Amino acid sequence: MSETPAERLRAIALRWMEEGWQKGNAAIVDELHAEDFVDHDSAGRAGDREGFKEGIRALYAAFPDFYATTEGIVIDVTTGSVAVRWSATGTQQGMFMGVPPTGKRFTFVGIEIIRIEDDHIVERWGQWDGGLPG
Repeated sequence: MSETPAERLRAIALRWMEEGWQKGNAAIVDELHAEDFVDHDSAGRAGDREGFKEGIRALYAAFPDFYATTEGIVIDVTTGSVAVRWSATGTQQGMFMGVPPTGKRFTFVGIEIIRIEDDHIVERWGQWDGGLPG
């Protein structure tokens, strides 16, 4: 039995979350993101695949124990969009977004919206709150 379009979008989004945000595997970007991928919320990094990989590496360098949990998924098959609501925890051991290491454990919450075409993520929008001092 083959996957429905919604099941396929869900599987891609879950794999993206598991590999990138639970394991810190930046190499998943080359596999799941289209070559012309655009990150609309790149936090000052390049808004392309390389910038996104840099973001994963920087996150895990600062929070080596970072772990995200997928809290909910909403799928729009018509547009190929998937919204992922997530939470995460991590202990800040390195510099992150200009904030020196604190040694504190943080809880993060956020939402990612990815648009998928031909089984590749072509766009991403994301917002999160980690309660970091700033």
